[in-house]
Amino acid sequence: MKLPYLLPWLGAGLLAIFSCSKSSTHPLPSGQDQPSITISDVTLARQPRQNINFRFYLGLSASSTQEVTVNYHTEAGTAIAGKDFIPDSGVLHFAPGSTQAYVDITVIADSLRRPNQTFYLVLSDPNHATLAKNKATGTILNQDLPYLPTSDSGYTSPLSYPGYRLVWHDEFDEQQLADSNWNYEIGGNGWGNQELEYYTSRPQNVFLSDGKLIIEARQESYGNNAYTSARITTQGKHEFQYGRIDIRAKLPVAQGLWPALWMLGSNIKQVGWPQCGEIDIMELIGKNPREVVGSLHWKKADGNVATFNNKYDLSQGDFSQAFHVFSLLWSADSLQILVDDIPYVKAARQDLSDGIYPFDQPFFFIFNVAVGGNWPGPPDQTTVFPQRMFVDYVRVFQQN
Repeated sequence: MKLPYLLPWLGAGLLAIFSCSKSSTHPLPSGQDQPSITISDVTLARQPRQNINFRFYLGLSASSTQEVTVNYHTEAGTAIAGKDFIPDSGVLHFAPGSTQAYVDITVIADSLRRPNQTFYLVLSDPNHATLAKNKATGTILNQDLPYLPTSDSGYTSPLSYPGYRLVWHDEFDEQQLADSNWNYEIGGNGWGNQELEYYTSRPQNVFLSDGKLIIEARQESYGNNAYTSARITTQGKHEFQYGRIDIRAKLPVAQGLWPALWMLGSNIKQVGWPQCGEIDIMELIGKNPREVVGSLHWKKADGNVATFNNKYDLSQGDFSQAFHVFSLLWSADSLQILVDDIPYVKAARQDLSDGIYPFDQPFFFIFNVAVGGNWPGPPDQTTVFPQRMFVDYVRVFQQN
C-alpha cells in the first residue's frame, strides 16, 4: 500500500483510539465512586438499676483505601436528653479497609413502667463516603419495668371493726405476690364467657408495686389470643365462710374491659358451677365507667342459673379516678354487698331459696381483668392499652 493511502487510515485509527481513552478516564458523577454509609436502629429493654449502652452499628457498602469519617449527634424524641439518655456528639472514623464501626449511647437506668420512648442518632458531613441513611432510632423499652405508682386518693376502710377480728389479709407490700396466698390461672380458652384474653403469670400482666397489686391487660399476640391479662385465686390456700370482706381497688373503665373481684364455692371441683355458688363482690363493664354490679349466682331446682343482683352508680366521676372499697357482709342467712360502706345488694336466705342454697360453706377469692366476652363485648377504637386494675388490700374479718 502506498504511503498516501496509509496516512489517512492511521489518522482515523489514532483518532478512534484517542476518543476511547478520553471516554474511559472521564470523571464519574460526584459520589458515585464512594462507598455509602448505613446505620441500624436499636431497641433494648431499659434496666432498673444500671445504665446500659445502646450500640448503633454503622456500615460501609464497600471498603475504602482512604479513612472515612462522619459526624454524629444525638437528638431527643419522646426520650429526654439528660434524663433518659446521655447526649453525645463527635466524629466516627472508619480505618482504611474497614467496613464497620459503632457508636455507644448511654441510656439512664430507671424502673418506672410507662410507654416506650425514642431518641435518634443523626449522621452528617461524611468524608470520602455518602450517606445512604442519615438517622437511626433508639427505642427504649419501658413497658415491663417493675415500678408503677398511682394516686392513693379515694375511700378507705379501717383495720378493725367492733365485734370482729382480722383473720386474713394481704396488703401487697412485698416485692412479689406470695405463692402461699395466691394461684395463677393460665390459659386463653374463653373461660366460659367467650373472653378474648390469654391469662398469664408473667410480671407483664401481674405484679406488685408501691404497695399495690396490679393486673395489667395488654393488646399483644400471645398463643392464639390478641390480648393478655391475669387471673389469680386463693383456691386451696385461703377459703372463708362468713364475715366481713373489704377490698380496696381502682378499676379500668375502657370499652371491652371486665374487671372483677369475686368468689366461688370451694366445692366447685366436686359439684361444678353454678351449684358451688358465686359471689360477685364487684364487676364492672367498661362501657359503664360509673357503674359496678354485685351479684349472687347459684343453681335453681330446674338446673338453670339463678341470679340475684343490683348495680351501684357513682354520683360523680368514674371508678378509674380513685380507690373505692368493695365489701361483703356475709352470715349464714344473709349477704350484703357494699361500695364505700353503702349496701346496695341485700339478700336473705329466703330470697335465694330456689334450689340448693350454697352460701353456707367456704368460698375462695378470684381477682381478674377480662378482655371482651359476652357481657362487655370486644374492645373498640376507643380502647387504649394497657389497662390496669390496682388493688390496695384485701381483708377478711370474722365475728369474735
